[in-house]
Amino acid sequence: QVQLVESGGGLVQAGGSLRISCATVESTFRTYTMGWFRQTPGNEREFVAAISSDGFNTNYRDSVKGRFTISRDNAKDTLYLQMDNLKPEDTAMYFCNAASFESKLGGSYKFVPFDSWGQGTQVTVST
Repeated sequence: QVQLVESGGGLVQAGGSLRISCATVESTFRTYTMGWFRQTPGNEREFVAAISSDGFNTNYRDSVKGRFTISRDNAKDTLYLQMDNLKPEDTAMYFCNAASFESKLGGSYKFVPFDSWGQGTQVTVST
């Protein structure tokens, strides 16, 4: 498994932007498809976005398409999520993780993360 540390969260007004990061000291980072998830109190953690190990392929949940951009810098072992035009419903704790399994059949994408999670970074969008 890959050890990960999320950072960059904060408070932003609706319509604003924020970029969060996920860093690791694991040299195997660059071999994994990576993803962002988010969770609000009392709810299940949900998939937000994923990026292939080489950075060429991405997948997003429908509600963030066109607003969020996932990227990675394998030379720095760091994953990013650029969030633009933020909405109050984007408020959540954001986590990154590597894919233990992924599949894409037709238009359906599945990302199964490893069991271990970092502390996350809180993103709060005010009205």
